[in-house]
Amino acid sequence: MGKIVERTETGKLFFDFRYAGKRCREQTTLDNTPANRKKLEAILKRIEAEITLGTFEYHRHFPNSPRAAKFTKQAEVQRVRQAHDTPLFKAFSKDWLGEMKIQWRQSHIETVMGTLNNYLNPHFGEQEVGRITKKDILDFRASLAKVTTRSGKHLSASRINRIMTPLRMILSEAANRYEFSSPYHGIKSLKVPRTDVEPFTIDEVRQIINTVRSDFQNYYAVRFFTGMRTGEIDGLQWDYVDFTRRQILIRQSLVDGRMEYTKNDGSFRTIEMSQLVYDALKDQQKATGKKSFVFCTRTGGPLTHNNVTKRVWYPLLRHLGLRKRRPYQTRHTAATLWLAAGENPEWIARQMGHTTTEMLFRVYSRYVPNLTRRDGSAIERLLINEFNAKTDSKKEGDS
Repeated sequence: MGKIVERTETGKLFFDFRYAGKRCREQTTLDNTPANRKKLEAILKRIEAEITLGTFEYHRHFPNSPRAAKFTKQAEVQRVRQAHDTPLFKAFSKDWLGEMKIQWRQSHIETVMGTLNNYLNPHFGEQEVGRITKKDILDFRASLAKVTTRSGKHLSASRINRIMTPLRMILSEAANRYEFSSPYHGIKSLKVPRTDVEPFTIDEVRQIINTVRSDFQNYYAVRFFTGMRTGEIDGLQWDYVDFTRRQILIRQSLVDGRMEYTKNDGSFRTIEMSQLVYDALKDQQKATGKKSFVFCTRTGGPLTHNNVTKRVWYPLLRHLGLRKRRPYQTRHTAATLWLAAGENPEWIARQMGHTTTEMLFRVYSRYVPNLTRRDGSAIERLLINEFNAKTDSKKEGDS
């Protein structure tokens, strides 16, 4: 076990520890004070943890030490020796993917396959997994930043991170199996700029629902006041609508035209119906109650979200003079309306499919007022007040 020692001649502290069977002493310029000793002991503790895990890099902690070059060279020789005769990346990645398929949804499998076919295998396919270096990885990531999409834009940081994730997993698994240090160690994901949510106001929601073509009024009423994701509402079937308990059961989602189980335990949830949602679904039942999907095409099949977005959603926003926003903002709108109404954050998180309130406060922090503790009644009152008031005024005008 290492220790922090004072050099008698100078009164300066130095590290004294063992690495690779050698006793190592590394000097510092710090005087022997309680604060300095505590600081170095924390660093020593981290060094010993890295040595235990096999991730210690001498030159990173002591770049000016004569031992750094020696140990770095030894580590490289050892890595090359251990990496000798490892399989080609394309062969190993194929085996890895076959083993991982059992725990992934089909949509995710296809995403990873696309990443392998379009990016990873063309670049690393003919290299041995054990001979891929950290520089190779960083050069590859830098090359992704130069790739342009069909629209002429460069790949975003989040897209690059998603491409790099399977590479990290593959190299980590190969390192474990063939006993070499993963070259991916120490490479952090690119920083992704935070995108602000753009929810609609209650007045804008009223405009949208009152103006959208009649066969989509119920659809958007449910979207705006349940916080359901696109795949969840497009894949909603009558079997999962419980009018007796006034609940919508989220058990599956429509992904790339296929019905799949929800992606995680949080998404598997029960949404409480407000009166407005209950009425919308009751009305929708008259139109599609004998079909499988709640919202469907004339032939009874599920909606295609791209068609709905291009032919209904965006034209409607243009018609109303509202800023162009993705349909997903209906989910953000539900969350912000619940918060504005003073609902219990834990209740809101459950409705949204979040396992904790952490994401709720992180994403919607500026929409959080002085919260009270309620359970769904607050949003009920807000909707009744807003929409009934509008209805009453309309009746007065008609009379």
